Amino acid sequence: MSESLSDVAAVLGRIPSGLFILTAKNDAGDETGLLASWVQQASFEPPAFTVAVNKKRYLSDWLSASPRLAVSLLGESQKELLGHFGRGFEPGEPAFEGLAIARTAGGLPVLADSLGWMAGDVTGSVDAGDHLVYAVCITEATGGPRLESETPWVHLRKNGLGY
Repeated sequence: MSESLSDVAAVLGRIPSGLFILTAKNDAGDETGLLASWVQQASFEPPAFTVAVNKKRYLSDWLSASPRLAVSLLGESQKELLGHFGRGFEPGEPAFEGLAIARTAGGLPVLADSLGWMAGDVTGSVDAGDHLVYAVCITEATGGPRLESETPWVHLRKNGLGY
């Protein structure tokens, strides 16, 4: 790695992000979830956020056909969910087995014990290299049982060129 690319990796990795579980389902009713850290508020009116998803994830294909998703905000004590969702799931593999989930009005699974969740409609996407960045207009949201008492998990990486 060149010195300048090394600097890019070091600085880029130190951009703070939260940790979230992104959930979606396809037209057949299959559901999945994945660990996401690149989630950011994008608009006040209407309320919206963006989320980046690696193009290799089959969830990107799902969002093309069923453009609706939810994100559950993780608290700093929820380390067990990193192992559960961090490895990813194959299509058809149960992503929520053993976890307490709630449902959005649109039927998407969300983590019942998260700090809170937001769900909405994908309004567009931007190609960002190996990821697609989706814009999501929020249609519903609920604070969880620990929203006021626990700090959201802030994630920093040592190298901004990989997870």
